[in-house]
Amino acid sequence: MAIQRMDNVGIVVEDMDAAVAFFLELGMELEGRAEVGGLVADRCTGLDGVRCEIAMVRTPDGHSRLELAKYISPAAISAPRNQPHNILGTHRVMFAVDDIKDTVARLRPHGAELVGEIARFEDSYLLCYLRGPEGIIVGLAEQLS
Repeated sequence: MAIQRMDNVGIVVEDMDAAVAFFLELGMELEGRAEVGGLVADRCTGLDGVRCEIAMVRTPDGHSRLELAKYISPAAISAPRNQPHNILGTHRVMFAVDDIKDTVARLRPHGAELVGEIARFEDSYLLCYLRGPEGIIVGLAEQLS
């Protein structure tokens, strides 16, 4: 038995509007927003009394999605947002972009900060990690000719 596809990556956020604006500026498209809760949400998450706002954003090709979730109840639990990239369980979301420098410049007004710097991998890629809303690590890769 094999998986059919990866459906989405979920990210818990505190400021839904800021997170949606960030990913829309990156070039993703908003599929929709809704509020979820009830018995199914409780059973699935292992939490009681779940009520959260979700927003689903997708890449322009329609193959990849992020589900942004803002917990109304129970309240989200805060954690340090500027941990180094090598912490166990640390994740990042990587996107291929046309122009890495322009993308970073467009995301800065939305709170993006480079984790390190834009680096060149041989003659293949320009790469960088940046922190987006809620400290989310976002990777960017620009393929060179």
